[in-house]
Amino acid sequence: MIEIKHLNKTFGDRHVVKDVSFTFYPGKTNLIIGESGCGKTTILKLMVGLHQLDSGNIIYDGRDFPILDAVGKQDIRQQIGMLFQAGALFDSQTVEENVRFPLDMFTNLSREEKDERVNFCLSKVKLEGRNHLYPAELSGGMKKRAALARAIANNPKYLFCDEPNSGLDPKTSIIIDTLIKDLTEEFNMTTIIITHDMNSVVEIGENIMFIYKGENWWTGNKTNILQRTNEELFNFVFASDFMKSIFTAANQSINLHHK
Repeated sequence: MIEIKHLNKTFGDRHVVKDVSFTFYPGKTNLIIGESGCGKTTILKLMVGLHQLDSGNIIYDGRDFPILDAVGKQDIRQQIGMLFQAGALFDSQTVEENVRFPLDMFTNLSREEKDERVNFCLSKVKLEGRNHLYPAELSGGMKKRAALARAIANNPKYLFCDEPNSGLDPKTSIIIDTLIKDLTEEFNMTTIIITHDMNSVVEIGENIMFIYKGENWWTGNKTNILQRTNEELFNFVFASDFMKSIFTAANQSINLHHK
C-alpha cells in the first residue's frame, strides 16, 4: 500500500500539486486521471523521488519515503517497476537483454536464473520466443508488452505505469490494460496508472483519483464514475461522443432495470 498525504509542489510561482491525499491499494488497479497539465505526472514523479516535495508524506507500507536516508530510499526504489509512456526500450538491445537489464543492475542472480526469469516474464506478457528480436522489429503493442515484462522482471512490490496506452489503437490498449490488471492481481502489486484514456478507466478503474488543477477533485471507481455529480469530472469523462454514448447506454440499462 502507498499513502500520499497533503502533497504540495510548486515550480516558481506555480502551485502544481495542492494538498493532495490518496491511498493506493495492493492487488488493485489504482488510476490517477485528469487533463494534460493537471499535475498527475508531477505526482508520480514526487512518489518515485524524481521531484522533491515542498511538503507532505509519501508512505510505502509504513515507511515515509521523503525522510528516509539514501539506503532506505534505494531499498524502496529497488521494489519499484516502471512502465514508461514510450516504453523506453534500449534500441541496441534485444528483447531478452532489455528485460534482463534490471536483473543485471539490481540482483546477484546467476545467468541461468536470470534467463529463467526473463523467459517467465516474457511468457506473462505473451511474448514467448521473441527473445532475440530488437525493438525496431516489434509492433507498438509488442514494444509495450516487452517494456511491461522489463517492469516486472525484478518482481516489484510497486508498479508505476505512465500513460501505458499512449500511441496504441483501442484493441491493443485493451490487451495492455488486461495484462496490467491480471499481473497486478496475480502478484498483489500496488499498481499506479497515470492515464487520460477513458477506455482504461471504464475497463480497469478499481480505485480512481481525478486531479483537477492540481487538486484531488474526486475519488471513486469505474462504476460510480458514470454516476457523477461533479461538473469538472463530467466534462472530463464525457468530452468525447463515444463516452457520452456509453453514459447514455448505461442510464438506459439502469432505467430498464428499474421499470
